[in-house]
Amino acid sequence: MSCAGWGLLVALKVRAPNRRPRGIDMFFTAVSASTVSSMSTVEMEVFSSGQLLVLTALMFGGGEVFVSLVGLASKWSKMRKQIKNRSRRVESHDGDIEVETTGDDADADSRSITSMVTEENDDIPLDAKILRRNAVRSLFFIVLAILVVVHTVGAVAVAAYVYAAPGARQTLRSKALNVWIFSVFTTVSTFSSCGFMPTNENMMVFSRDVPLQLLLVPQALVGNTLFPPLLSACVWAAAAATRREEVVEIARKGREATGYYHLFPARRCWMLAGTVVCFIAVQVALVCAMEWGGALRGLSAGEKVSNALFLAVNSRHTGESTLDLSTLAAAILVLFVLMMYLPPYTTWFPFEEDSKREHSTEDQLRSTILSQLSYLAIFVIAICITERRKLKEDPLNFNVLSIVVEVVSAYGNVGFSMGYSCSRQINPDGLCADRWTGFAGRWSDSGKLILIVVMFFGRLKKFSLKGGKAWKLN
Repeated sequence: MSCAGWGLLVALKVRAPNRRPRGIDMFFTAVSASTVSSMSTVEMEVFSSGQLLVLTALMFGGGEVFVSLVGLASKWSKMRKQIKNRSRRVESHDGDIEVETTGDDADADSRSITSMVTEENDDIPLDAKILRRNAVRSLFFIVLAILVVVHTVGAVAVAAYVYAAPGARQTLRSKALNVWIFSVFTTVSTFSSCGFMPTNENMMVFSRDVPLQLLLVPQALVGNTLFPPLLSACVWAAAAATRREEVVEIARKGREATGYYHLFPARRCWMLAGTVVCFIAVQVALVCAMEWGGALRGLSAGEKVSNALFLAVNSRHTGESTLDLSTLAAAILVLFVLMMYLPPYTTWFPFEEDSKREHSTEDQLRSTILSQLSYLAIFVIAICITERRKLKEDPLNFNVLSIVVEVVSAYGNVGFSMGYSCSRQINPDGLCADRWTGFAGRWSDSGKLILIVVMFFGRLKKFSLKGGKAWKLN
């Protein structure tokens, strides 16, 4: 998907031909969109409307909810084929037995053998398989409904706000951005937890548009950390409304009925929601306490709280920002690094797996590989090596904290970045020009390639989360 997106981005024309990004930057952007990372090495306003639509498709296709929906569709199709094949085998077996039965006592023997086959078929949980297939089908349509409703309502709400707010409408007009392209792009990016915006400044240009921020906050939450509680609520509502057996089964058994990863039991959903609220509250309190007269200076009290809330929500894997992160206190950045590292469904309640179960050979081999933190340390070291010259010559921009933020942000598929400022150069070269790109935009090609690997690794991290458990540090 990244390669296809890269090809389309290269084939389509940019807004200004003299500002066409390099090939590696185009590929970096395509990977960033498909892995919903929103790491940027080029200014977003160089892309034409057609290229923005390509990025929208990449973000939508790479979003966790859509990927899981495809998984449900695949499982539904597979179960249909299995049930169909089993039914054919049973019918064929019945036919063969009846053909082989001959003689004067044929009728009696046929009745006896048919009775035996029927008893054997009763032992085959065909009805259970059909119920499970119907449960998967129903869950598919519930998730599809969530996907369609959130995107439709979200895009319409954003467009309605832009049309109603003269300031926001003037901002888009000055950037030659179509209102509906902006609305759809922003909604898809927010719900898929990507964080790209069609503006160079991301959401900083809307730092005073509190209603817009409050429209995007719930989209960011239900598309990521609070998707399981939303899904659970929708399942229970559907079960109460329809009383269909398979929907009631989903509500009663949860993930056991369908095998759907994002379907949690009610207790886990409540604890997850509580954990998310606590994390957000801590971040909002810290940002307001340390930046009330700093990075938030010049905003009203309501705007300051709204901006702090927007940052706190987006630090958990969405990555849209209304403030320049490089102006924030180091303590806040460290907290953001922790939030970006944590998986979206982190819960403080200890939901442990049964320790008595036997571990497969695959699990044992996986536990001997390195942990996630070990990989991140290796990536940081590798980038420090590729950018070692700039670390010496430009230490205020190229420092370990900035690199750690960039790497963890790419791993968490968040998109936060410290950026780069020519004013922080110790030895100004006179040729430096500030650009609205992420910090990685100033890295060497080798550093960018490493960050591409980090984005892929982060998007697929669920397959290696159990790694490193064989390593004991005590």
